[in-house]
Amino acid sequence: MKPTDYFDQFCIRYQAYKSGSWCYEDGCVYRGLELLYQATGEQRWLDHLLRLIDPQVGTDGSLAGYKPDEFNIDNILPGRALIFLDRHTGDPRYMAAARRLIAQLDAHPRIPAGNYWHKKRYPSQVWLDGLYMGLPFQVEYALATGETPRIADALQQMATALALTQVGNGLYVHGYDDSRAEKWSDPVTGKSPAVWSRAMGWLAMALVDILAVLPNDQATATLRKQTRSILLALAERQQASGLWPQVLDAPDLEGNYDETSASAMFAYALMRADAASPEDAARIQASGRKATEALVDTRLVQEDGKIQLVGICQVAGLGPFNGRYRNGSAPYYLTEEVVADDAKGVGPFMMAYAQTAIAIKDKAA
Repeated sequence: MKPTDYFDQFCIRYQAYKSGSWCYEDGCVYRGLELLYQATGEQRWLDHLLRLIDPQVGTDGSLAGYKPDEFNIDNILPGRALIFLDRHTGDPRYMAAARRLIAQLDAHPRIPAGNYWHKKRYPSQVWLDGLYMGLPFQVEYALATGETPRIADALQQMATALALTQVGNGLYVHGYDDSRAEKWSDPVTGKSPAVWSRAMGWLAMALVDILAVLPNDQATATLRKQTRSILLALAERQQASGLWPQVLDAPDLEGNYDETSASAMFAYALMRADAASPEDAARIQASGRKATEALVDTRLVQEDGKIQLVGICQVAGLGPFNGRYRNGSAPYYLTEEVVADDAKGVGPFMMAYAQTAIAIKDKAA
């Protein structure tokens, strides 16, 4: 089965991740469909996007199940589809909904250094996940509305988050606790203990998406250098399988396994990136292509009578959740359930495959 056939079937059978409530998991699929449509021009991807998102967006721009006072940064991510659909359809409800999300960000609590809290229930914490959830939307909204100060704020938040979570060699830990109150946070640095691959995947995708829509000028120069270092570090740590392990900084840890969602995120970021030099570009692009081919060859499998994308960590985080404490250690990340067809893996796989379609089109031209 071709990946595009799998994506088509996945979308036909897809059920809203949280019973129809506005959520980031659905947003991963929306982003994948948007990029597939832009890459191929095939109407089916836009049709899937409209069919899935429209029940969640009211005529007045209200969003199903959305509670802005939760200050959940995850809920911002699907807003990128609203901006795309406003531009593509002209339907005013999409931008009305986007304004509800930007209003959340305007009121969203921040640490003293200026970064958004991850959620109200995770006070004073910055997670790499949240950089992808909030900042690309903020930049795209600013470009759509001309509210350019939002771009400078997003770039500053990214720079600060990188400084707070860096552990050297292009690697960044999952989270930072400004209060040092959480047991997972280092009492001196506030950092969490390990480098979780999907957290790095969210980071890499946030960086390349933001830089793709902004000029290559002095305002983005430092961030572009940091992004290049991250992508080169990822290329160096790619396994012989073409994929990356669940815990990126502990490849030899017993039980560490090649994880699909992070590998798809890395594949996408590596292929979308605008590298600083031709040598970098060749190496970075080759790594992304190798990963995408490995995902197609090894992670699309027949299970339970249908083709599924396997090897996806269902969820991981920091601190209390569902009656247990997630301490952020390398062994912790190996305890989370591994599932098939989760939106957090399928969406980025769509994104990565869309980049291959763009590359083929560019080569043919």
